[in-house]
Amino acid sequence: MSARAIAIRSRATGDFEPLSQLNITPLIDVMLVLLVMMILSIPTMTHKVPLDLQPPGKLTTAKPVTHMIDLDAKGMVAWDGTSVDAVGLKARLDAIRAEPNVAVQIRADAAARYERFDQTLAVIEGAGITRLGFIGNERFKDFGALK
Repeated sequence: MSARAIAIRSRATGDFEPLSQLNITPLIDVMLVLLVMMILSIPTMTHKVPLDLQPPGKLTTAKPVTHMIDLDAKGMVAWDGTSVDAVGLKARLDAIRAEPNVAVQIRADAAARYERFDQTLAVIEGAGITRLGFIGNERFKDFGALK
């Protein structure tokens, strides 16, 4: 492919003069192709979910002891059926944190305020609990669906 000069006839003199404008259409095409290729080659962002997995060889066959935290519609928190406040909940969580065979599950009433649920999760996180399960979330799978 060779470059060739385009000449146009001048109106005043009638002589041909070279046109010194650059045709940028092919440059834009190449730029768009490169942009599309770059977008396709960038990997999509992935969300990380931290998991506390036991190392191999230390697996236990004993069934874990499970403690249940219930949050009712009024915002009251119960530990294994006994009503507790935030300080009492943190004390109980601190007591079981180091035990390897203990798990905590939390169940919230559908009418419970999210703010109270968030405060309860903050107490659990502040106590350093890493073995936590959520009970009853399957009822929210069709959230917003028309019934």
